[in-house]
Amino acid sequence: MKATRAASKAKLVVVIDDNALVLEATGGLLRSWGFQVVCAGSYQEAMSRLARLGRRPDLIVCDYRLPEGETGLKAIKELRHAFEIPALLISGDGSSPQSNASAGAYRLLHKPVNVEAFRALVDASVLPR
Repeated sequence: MKATRAASKAKLVVVIDDNALVLEATGGLLRSWGFQVVCAGSYQEAMSRLARLGRRPDLIVCDYRLPEGETGLKAIKELRHAFEIPALLISGDGSSPQSNASAGAYRLLHKPVNVEAFRALVDASVLPR
């Protein structure tokens, strides 16, 4: 666990969710695992915070439904125009698209998210093998 935690310290995860409680909980969980985290309520806010930080994220964790009719798919696509990074899409919406990991696009997690499954996907996405 110590080696994993040390390796995660240098990794930056951007979390996008319009629900402030979910955003805070997800960010706190990732920080407790040793990751640096940028939390944002929208793609635009995420880009602004990342620009101020001057770092490319190592992983995107994004809710499917975002404000003003936006989706997590669009946020992932837009972030990837700026950064080539893995992504996890989290959805409580039964009509959300299926996982597209085979194409390298994103991994889909359904709400409520199982913490162990979330941790395994985060580690698999950002930690060296």
